[in-house]
Amino acid sequence: MNRANTLPSPKQIALVQDSMKLIEPIAEQAAELFYQRLFQIAPELRPMFATDIKPQEEKLIKTLQMAVTSLTNLELLVPKLEQLARQHKNYGVKKSHFDPVNQALLYTLEQGLGANFSNELRHAWQKVMALIQSSMEPFLGEK
Repeated sequence: MNRANTLPSPKQIALVQDSMKLIEPIAEQAAELFYQRLFQIAPELRPMFATDIKPQEEKLIKTLQMAVTSLTNLELLVPKLEQLARQHKNYGVKKSHFDPVNQALLYTLEQGLGANFSNELRHAWQKVMALIQSSMEPFLGEK
């Protein structure tokens, strides 16, 4: 995936950052919903996580906040995503895992934001997720 094709526009970045502010007050519930949905879509991923998923839920929210906040500074964001990918490769994460993760995230956003989750916002998040994916994939295992 070519990163140049995945860059969100300034408007898309603003939409994603604004929506993240709406998610933050319900972050705990959103993270719980994300993992419930992920394990529904891809139950084979469940063994990759500890029995107590709460610490992972907290990491998910912190990582999303970092990524969304850093969207206007790719020189800072991309190396962090590359390091994150290297760590995740050690856990067995593969490129093919992006599809269920992206599906679970979009579902979570749709549920959490309700009427605020417009098609325009969906596309903006898809662009951001494509950027994250293109930054991380080169460091992950194959499909």
